[in-house]
Amino acid sequence: MGIIIKTPEEIKILREGGKHLATVFRKLKEKVIPGVSTKDLDIYAEKLIREMGDTPAFLNYRPEGANNPYPASLCVSVNDEVVHGIPHKNRILEEGDIVSIDLGIKHRGLFTDMALTVPVGVVSKENTKLMRITEQALQTGIDAARAGNTVGDIGYAIENFIHPHKYGIVEVLSGHGVGKAIHEDPYIPNFGKKGAGAKLEPGMVIAIEPMINIGTKNVTIDNDGYTFRTADGKNSAHFEHTILITNKKAEILTKV
Repeated sequence: MGIIIKTPEEIKILREGGKHLATVFRKLKEKVIPGVSTKDLDIYAEKLIREMGDTPAFLNYRPEGANNPYPASLCVSVNDEVVHGIPHKNRILEEGDIVSIDLGIKHRGLFTDMALTVPVGVVSKENTKLMRITEQALQTGIDAARAGNTVGDIGYAIENFIHPHKYGIVEVLSGHGVGKAIHEDPYIPNFGKKGAGAKLEPGMVIAIEPMINIGTKNVTIDNDGYTFRTADGKNSAHFEHTILITNKKAEILTKV
């Protein structure tokens, strides 16, 4: 497809879509409490999206290599599940869990994408630190995302920030361009070399999304073909924003 520079009109629509998506997340994360099923969260997210006149981006989306389309609007990944967990009425959240909620919407024909990891009630210090460091890693990546820098600069910034904490950085999944499609070029790994990869230009819209594990960087995929989980069973956190590249600081389009 190649990298798509968005027009001023497209950027205006993406700003609107980003605000809509952030509104959904503000309401959705309040529902992440003990006793709620992951399917309940999915149903609520879809309701909020459609009430604003938008369309869930993930529902029936079939990524490259997938045997079946994704069956829900929301990805809900609990504890050792890294990303793309499929919501289910029998998966009940418990006190102490941590939950990644990942959601994309289509607003006036254009896509935005976002994720947060949310505590269920009171969680351990280990999990609290994992979430905090992962969210800070996302901001570190965003700070490196400005015109004239490269995709490698983003990955290097995230990797360099995470390294002292001895966490595993998931390498087989990455950030990506977004806008005309839910996944566009460029591919944006959460590790890399300074100056490597595609150059960032004003008008590019990208999703940066570090996926950080307490233990190994290695992951497995469940029989459902979607749910990635840590190979050692230790917990994972995931944060994501859709951002606009400018000559100055990147603009976070999905800011809550």
